[in-house]
Amino acid sequence: MRPSGRSLNQLRTVSIETGVTKHAEGSCLIRMGDTHVLCTATIEEKAPPFLKNTGLGWVTAEYGMLPRATNTRTRREAAAGKQSGRTQEIQRLIGRALRAGVDRSALGERQIVVDCDVIQADGGTRCASITGGWVALRLAMNKLLKAGAISSDPMLDHVAAVSCGIYAGQPVLDLDYLEDSAAGTDGNFILTGAGKLIEVQMSAEGATFSRGEMNELLDLAGEGIAALVVAQKAALA
Repeated sequence: MRPSGRSLNQLRTVSIETGVTKHAEGSCLIRMGDTHVLCTATIEEKAPPFLKNTGLGWVTAEYGMLPRATNTRTRREAAAGKQSGRTQEIQRLIGRALRAGVDRSALGERQIVVDCDVIQADGGTRCASITGGWVALRLAMNKLLKAGAISSDPMLDHVAAVSCGIYAGQPVLDLDYLEDSAAGTDGNFILTGAGKLIEVQMSAEGATFSRGEMNELLDLAGEGIAALVVAQKAALA
């Protein structure tokens, strides 16, 4: 039995609320159980210098966690004067994942920055950031299309992410903190709406795993991503 009482292949309750901030070109608040992330997308009418005169756009991300997103206060990284290695790793992951779903030539020489701010954390914050970040990005692209700034839709497919792991000897979908902290194997899976792999991060946290177990987790992730894509579509309807 999972601590939450969920079945092995059951996601936490998912909700995605759009248009939650006044100024951002795209925004949403995604809730995956007790993990809540505010995602905003900002359009900048200039690409990074390394893309000058290439005709290509760029999508990047920044990630942060509010001081009381966890059960004890975490010092703001701005106060420490630098980002942690974990923060840098996660925001690079979010950027890579979202770029995989974008035709950068159709975007043109502009940049979209997706900010993911964790309001409350209970495991899976990077996955929630990617899933919600895609919705914010989609809304920003809609504004560009409506304004006639771009002539074709740069969004190639949905992008979503979910965690899976081996908990108490069983493969489980969408780990919360209690499961994540005790999992023998932990993985993050990023897929397109069509089920194509973008990135897989898997590690043996307390026990090695077999190829068969890896395949089981990948199958679970596929189920979870399909459900998250349904949630994305519902939020945008």
